[in-house]
Amino acid sequence: MSLQDAVQKLAKDAVKLTKGAKVVGLGSGSTVAHIVREMAKLPGKESIEFVPTSLQIKLEAERSALRLVGEERIQDIDIVFDGADQIDSRFNMIKGGGGALLREKILISAAKKVAIVADASKFVQSFNRSVPIEIHPMARSIVWKKLFEMGGKPTLRTLDKGYPFITENGNIILDTTFASIPDPKKKENELKNIAGVLEVGIFTRRADVYYKARDDGTFETIAF
Repeated sequence: MSLQDAVQKLAKDAVKLTKGAKVVGLGSGSTVAHIVREMAKLPGKESIEFVPTSLQIKLEAERSALRLVGEERIQDIDIVFDGADQIDSRFNMIKGGGGALLREKILISAAKKVAIVADASKFVQSFNRSVPIEIHPMARSIVWKKLFEMGGKPTLRTLDKGYPFITENGNIILDTTFASIPDPKKKENELKNIAGVLEVGIFTRRADVYYKARDDGTFETIAF
């Protein structure tokens, strides 16, 4: 048994949450891709509309013959499935490792219910990784300066050959480390108040259910 087995098992369990849902939001990442593939097996999937956050998941959903809709249905999302890069002891999250943090936060803010899927290593006592910050390219220098003044150490996210990583919204990402983040909500608000910052990878809305996949092939469900 392996972590992959655990993800496959929990994906089968997670799709049960779509019972009665008319609009489902799809986050990004490999765990969400597993859930999408399980969605393809749902009886009556034709009656559900799906809103993807990234091209990766959109392509996966198309291969699974899911009924895709656009941003006009975001306000009606019943449940959104997403992953996380880290989840602290108070269930705050850092997301955006794949670059879709802006769209993911829009869906999570609108959804009536949120389900997060992550492997056990993503659950930590407190954050110990960088925070993705999506910014307008024009604001790169001033945001960089402001982040330094706030005690942050920003790094421009780049591709393997050194080119800047460009989000699907046409923006760039500054992965920024902080010595500590004792109050994630306060830090999220401080960062979003910087002109040019479009979204921050700190997510403080607690999900309704978390699925924790373990290396031994089992998974745990944490529900609120």
